[in-house]
Amino acid sequence: MIGRSVSLTLAKTENRHHMKRTRRVKIVATLGPATDSVDMIKSLFDAGADVFRINMSHTEHEDMRELQQRIRKVEAEVDRPIGILCDLQGPKLRIGDMEKKTKIKKGDMFRFDLDETIGDKTRVYLPHKEIIESVTVGDKLILDDGKLSMVVIEHGVDYINATVLVGGKLSKRKGISLPDTLLPFSAMTDKDRADLEFAIGVGVDWIALSFVQRASDVIEARQLAGGKASIMAKIEKPSAIAELDAIIEESDGLMIARGDLGVEMPLEQVPGLQKRILRSARQAGKPVVVATQMLESMIEAPVPTRAEVSDVATAVFEGADAVMLSAESAVGDYPVEAVETMDKVAIEVEQDRYYNTIIRAQSTPAEATSADAISAACRSIADTLDAAAILSYTGTGSTALRAARERPRQPILALTPVADVSRRLAIIWGIHCVLTKDPTDLDDMVDRACRIAYREGFARPGQRVVITAGVPLGTPGATNMLRVAYVGGKGKTTI
Repeated sequence: MIGRSVSLTLAKTENRHHMKRTRRVKIVATLGPATDSVDMIKSLFDAGADVFRINMSHTEHEDMRELQQRIRKVEAEVDRPIGILCDLQGPKLRIGDMEKKTKIKKGDMFRFDLDETIGDKTRVYLPHKEIIESVTVGDKLILDDGKLSMVVIEHGVDYINATVLVGGKLSKRKGISLPDTLLPFSAMTDKDRADLEFAIGVGVDWIALSFVQRASDVIEARQLAGGKASIMAKIEKPSAIAELDAIIEESDGLMIARGDLGVEMPLEQVPGLQKRILRSARQAGKPVVVATQMLESMIEAPVPTRAEVSDVATAVFEGADAVMLSAESAVGDYPVEAVETMDKVAIEVEQDRYYNTIIRAQSTPAEATSADAISAACRSIADTLDAAAILSYTGTGSTALRAARERPRQPILALTPVADVSRRLAIIWGIHCVLTKDPTDLDDMVDRACRIAYREGFARPGQRVVITAGVPLGTPGATNMLRVAYVGGKGKTTI
C-alpha cells in the first residue's frame, strides 16, 4: 500500500477520543438509494460499517463525487478514518433481443450467431464475436445467472451450436457466461477505465476489479491507479482460481464474489474455494472481503435467517478481514438493522471460546525477512506478557499489515501521519487506525504510543503494550524494531 501525503489537522486527531470498535473483522456496506444521504451514512457507521462500497454498475460520476463528499463529511464528524471502495462494473456479456420470453427445452439444439435479427426458440444474436472465436467443443455456456445451461457441440467463424443441458425460459438481453473459456477480454472496459480515473481523482481508497481472469488484469489496473488507490481483485471466475497465486501476488487485496463464482462453478465447490482463498491470501498478507448474499433476506425482512447468520459466522471464524453487505444496505428496507446484525454476529463469534484456537490453527510460518520475523515475535511477546495492545508505526501500511497477518489476540493500533494510509487500513482485520505525527526520536515514539493506547481506550495504567516500527523512523517497509513499555498514569510511559 503506497500512501500519498495530504494536509492533516493533527491537533484535533491528537486530542479527541475516537470511536472504538470492539470487533476485529470489518464491515463493508454498499451505498445506494436507501442509504445515500449524510444521515444514513452516519447511521450505518454508528451501526458498525467501517468501509463504504460504491457500485459503479449503478452510479454516475457526479453521484460518486457526492457520495465521496458525504462520506468524508461523516468521517470528519466521527473523527475516524473511513475507507471508500469503488467497485468497477467490468464487461457485461449479454445475448441480443428475443421475440418474447421463450421456452428452451432440455436436449434442444440452440444456435448463437452474428445475425442481429430478433431471436426465437432456435437461435439468438450474440454481440460478442470474441466468444465465438474463443470457445471449443465441450465448453459450457451459462445463461441468465445459471437458470439455463448449454454445452458447445460445434462452432464456426460466425456461430456456435450448443445442446441445452438445463432448459427454461429465455428472454432478451440476458447475461451469458463461459466458465470453461478463457476470453480475450481485459477486465476493464472503456467505461471502467473512465470510472477508475474519476474515482482516483475524487480520492477513493480501494478499487475492486471485476471479471479478473489473469494476473495481467490486475497489473493493468495497478498501472492505471498509479499508486493512488489499492487494487482489490474480485475472484468470480474459474480462470481466476486457476491463476490464484499469481493474482494474489499482484493484488493489494481480494474479494470473494460468491454470486458470480457460484454461477460459473458448481455451488458445492464455493465453500471450499472460500476457505482456500482466505488461507492463501492470509499467507501472502493480503486482506480478503467475503461478499454476496450474506444477509440477503434482510433486503425485505427485519431479521436474517439462521443459515445467513451461520454464513457470516463462518467467514468470521475463518479469519476474513471483512464481510460485505450489497443490496441489503443499498436498496433494502432495513439497512441499519443489517449492519447491526452483522456487527452483533461478529462480536459474538470473536468472543467464542474456540475462536482464537481456530484462528491460530490457520497461521502460516513467517517469511524469512526481518520485518516478518519482528511481526511474528511481536504476537508471541504480546501473548506471553498478556499485553493490552500492539502499536505499529507505519508510513505505507506494510508494518500494520504484517501485524494483522499474525492475527494476534490483542488489538492493533496503526499509527500513521498519512490520511490515505489510515483509510486503506480501515478494511484490514483487527486494525484501529490513528492519525499522528511521526515521532521525533525513540523516546518520543514510545511515549506517544503509550499516550495513544491510553487515550483511545485500549490500555490502562500498569498494562504493557508492544510497539513495532522501522528504524530509522519514517523509512518505508523497514520494520526492524520491537519495544515493550508500561503505560503509566494518564498514558505516560514507565520503565
